[in-house]
Amino acid sequence: MVSLQAARLLADTPAIAEAHFRAEAEPYDARLRPDGYLNLGTAENRLLWDLLEDRLAALPPMREGTARYAPLHGTDELRERVAALLSGTFGTPLDARDLVVISGATGALDAIASVLCDPGEAIVVPAPYYGAFDTDLGGRSGARILPAPLSPGDGFRLSAGAVDRALREARSAGTTVRAVALSSPSNPIGEVHPPQVLAELLRVVRAHDVDLISDEIYAHAVFGARGFTSAADPAVNPHWAERTHVVWGFAKDFGLPGLKTGVLHTRDPQVLAAARAMAYFAPVSTATQETLAALLADQEWAAGFLKAGRERLAASYGHLVGLLEAHGIPYAPAEAGFSVWLDLRRWLPGTGSDAEERLWRTLFDSAKVSILPGGAFRSPQPGWFRLCHTVDAPLVAEAVRRIAAHLQAPYTPANGGRS
Repeated sequence: MVSLQAARLLADTPAIAEAHFRAEAEPYDARLRPDGYLNLGTAENRLLWDLLEDRLAALPPMREGTARYAPLHGTDELRERVAALLSGTFGTPLDARDLVVISGATGALDAIASVLCDPGEAIVVPAPYYGAFDTDLGGRSGARILPAPLSPGDGFRLSAGAVDRALREARSAGTTVRAVALSSPSNPIGEVHPPQVLAELLRVVRAHDVDLISDEIYAHAVFGARGFTSAADPAVNPHWAERTHVVWGFAKDFGLPGLKTGVLHTRDPQVLAAARAMAYFAPVSTATQETLAALLADQEWAAGFLKAGRERLAASYGHLVGLLEAHGIPYAPAEAGFSVWLDLRRWLPGTGSDAEERLWRTLFDSAKVSILPGGAFRSPQPGWFRLCHTVDAPLVAEAVRRIAAHLQAPYTPANGGRS
């Protein structure tokens, strides 16, 4: 018999994780497994390993100190080098003492939500949003996640007005809201939030006297014309710096999700102390911290690596949208990140979320392509799907070919999808 908390966590297992492991168990191979799964549902950047392999191989070997305990909230060396990297990104010098290194961005989100919220209190999140936010922010903290629906007619772009409405509705219902959380750049839309929109959002957050949690794990994965602006940038956030908490990590920008290293930046002394205490339960190994600190030691290499990564993202995105347009599959244009938000509304076998679920299942089971339905991202409108393109170009081409073939096939109600 498990606890109620354990049962709740099991019930909230993200669809992202379930689909990922099913697809990875039988992957497509043009020669060895031509009927295998194509996993375009997981936001892993698999375009960077050749840029990393030699650099990682040249790092110093482990030493005796590597086997010892390190500060559980991050070594001084790693925090100082991350602070140096992110100072340019945030638009302001960062103090390494304001950083907490923890096991993945998931760990950082879990920590900040647990520090800010008591069970039953709420966090407002513009929707659609990263599907694992429900678990990352609410799984252990017990916080309620309240979506602030964004407008499909506006391409689901971030709106301070939508967040303001959600906050007012929550307060009217007697709900205690502790924070607003967002991904910046956005996931799944790929929007780089304009500075004026971030400034408007911060004015709303300040007016409601709640904290802001900004998940900026894609901060260096911007390939569009608009540059990235952090929510911590003084140009947009001159008054709410201590109430703004930023999450970053090595999973996306450096293509190292398996090293499970996230960073929380906060300038609130009490929040910082509590987050450091939370890191006790999810520390990063000393060996991993030494590896990452050494990786960042050469700032010129790091800058060149991130630049090359952005160029590859732009090429991968361009390849995908060319395929989508050739097959007549509509999408929302992206400026950052690893995915494209597909508009498959006209191919739904019916209406509502059940029809979206059926189309997702048939794409997965029949076409053997893993993309994720909008419902996994709390999309306010059914029929949108997230497709991740940061894998080898031939895999993307085969996946789009299968999707297009499935969408163009005659609809057969008997099997709940298209033959």
